[in-house]
Amino acid sequence: MKKPDIIKMYNLPEKVVFCKSCTVSNQRPRITFNEKDICSACTFSDFKKDKIDWEHREKELSILCDKYRKNNGEFDVIVPCSGGKDGSFVAHQLKYKYGMNPLAVTWAPLLPTPVGRKNLDNFIDSGFDHILGTSNGKAARKLARLAFIYLGDPFQPFIYGQANFPLQMAVKYNVSLIMYGECGEVEYGGDMDNALTPIRKIENHDRHYFSGLPPEFWLQHGVTQSEINPFLSPKYEDIMKNKTEIHFLGYYKFWDPQENYYYCKENTGFTPNMERSEGTYSKYASLDDRIDGFHYYLGFIKFGIGRATSDAAHEIRDGKIDREEGVALVKKYDSEFPNKYYKDFLDFVSLDESQFEEIIDNWRSDHIWHKENNVWKLNHAVYDE
Repeated sequence: MKKPDIIKMYNLPEKVVFCKSCTVSNQRPRITFNEKDICSACTFSDFKKDKIDWEHREKELSILCDKYRKNNGEFDVIVPCSGGKDGSFVAHQLKYKYGMNPLAVTWAPLLPTPVGRKNLDNFIDSGFDHILGTSNGKAARKLARLAFIYLGDPFQPFIYGQANFPLQMAVKYNVSLIMYGECGEVEYGGDMDNALTPIRKIENHDRHYFSGLPPEFWLQHGVTQSEINPFLSPKYEDIMKNKTEIHFLGYYKFWDPQENYYYCKENTGFTPNMERSEGTYSKYASLDDRIDGFHYYLGFIKFGIGRATSDAAHEIRDGKIDREEGVALVKKYDSEFPNKYYKDFLDFVSLDESQFEEIIDNWRSDHIWHKENNVWKLNHAVYDE
């Protein structure tokens, strides 16, 4: 494979700049910075703390629920949920506070973890109807391998299914409302179209999550139509006929991931990892899939933004830690390699260690990395600023 042009592929600025408020850089795709070098996620965080009338937003949520509530025993809202803290929070709030009848839907992890499955079982046992979509294992392995090589992200096939399976179930069960948790674009930095609206356009849904690749890409690389179909969305006309709307609970209620963890620990039987997740200091987020660590590690390779950077940035915005502590956490954990499931990953994508390292190095951009004494080092790091 020809070495990709990361700058062109993701429309990245060549000069690396770090947010003066959090730990993230301008290398996060679609993020913007203002004239004071404050990122769009921090700007939005200040806005939602100071400018949003959350009592009014909750009234909007009640009106929305009244609009879609069926009161006849049928499902009236689809909640994408893996059993983790965020989807579980959404489903529990909608059912037990707002009187909705949610159908929780999960696209199965590529390589599930024991703690992830335990949390999903606990969530279901706490009072929820649930559907699990599981893809052809051979197809999932083929897609993950291709995505790792050509996109620098083995998680892409899971993202396809995670985003599209709820749409499939909405059409199948004639449910027009899909409720996600937070809008990652505005909470973590990206396209700000959803900063002032609760609805994600289907067009943005495709643009944000599918890396601009049409289904034809996979067909050209040996994936059959029947193998890719379960990962794809319903026909656009079927989505429109169903009057499907994708909403974010984070528009209606102040979104705080750490508080979601405490809420779900109390209400849905959620349990964190016994140890922190590799690449970061937290132990209660993205626990479901053994592929997770490689998704975050490839973000570190491609953009210089690892898992600790994203976690610390959000917790700085939420007032859980200050920037100095966040920078120290980034320095300590961001570059950590996900060793725990390394062999499982290599087996899953049918690669050996030398092939893995070759692919990893292929995704290193010259504006992010340089080699010093045969060791790769970042050109710019938040802890060196």
